[in-house]
Amino acid sequence: MSVTAPPVQTLDRRIRFDLEQRIRSGDWAPGRRIPTELDLMADYGCSRMTVSKAITALVQSGLIERRKKAGSYVARPRVQTAVLEIPDIPALIASSGETYRFQRLSRTVRALNLGDPGEAGLSASGPVLEVSGLHFAGDAPFALERRILNLAAVPEAEGLSFENEAPGSWLLHHVPWTEARHRIAAINVDGASANHLQISREQACLQVERHTFRLGEWITFARLIYPGDRYDLTAAFRP
Repeated sequence: MSVTAPPVQTLDRRIRFDLEQRIRSGDWAPGRRIPTELDLMADYGCSRMTVSKAITALVQSGLIERRKKAGSYVARPRVQTAVLEIPDIPALIASSGETYRFQRLSRTVRALNLGDPGEAGLSASGPVLEVSGLHFAGDAPFALERRILNLAAVPEAEGLSFENEAPGSWLLHHVPWTEARHRIAAINVDGASANHLQISREQACLQVERHTFRLGEWITFARLIYPGDRYDLTAAFRP
């Protein structure tokens, strides 16, 4: 892989360019120890500060790692993982130029349903709040959502109706989270769900199940169903 030379050849940028080219070309393999700062000072006839500036830039870019009392080494490639974000559906729909609306279908305070696969691994010291509703983009249903909230973790949710605001949007703006787990599947829906989404039962749908946690305590479980022709999952990532 070639590296484009920097437009301004200050000495620290030249050192950085030379070392980066050796790494990206494979001349220096991952795990190889690079020359010491003293060696580089001698090779380039410069100060330690100049060499250190070049090395620091390569460390920040992830190409080199410093090991205490052992020197600097070519970093091993990191595993790349596409991370699915938790979207704010109203903002997502608004960004496409359509009008957003949420319609609550039901709201119930109940105990966990351990017969539901999404709830089976959870525990709660008290009741949970279940809210079901439809997200609309313009006049068309965009997603059918069923969500439960752990009232022990977010007791203030019990006093909210979620009649016009989706619980997921409220959580994103009011409750911090530290971990989320997703399960994604292609499904066909039952008759009631098909009626809500205004589709046929034969139409493919995308189902996203999400568990969200804060410091190990679960906050919410959501199951969202999108008609397959109305939603795409995308993710951008860097090494």
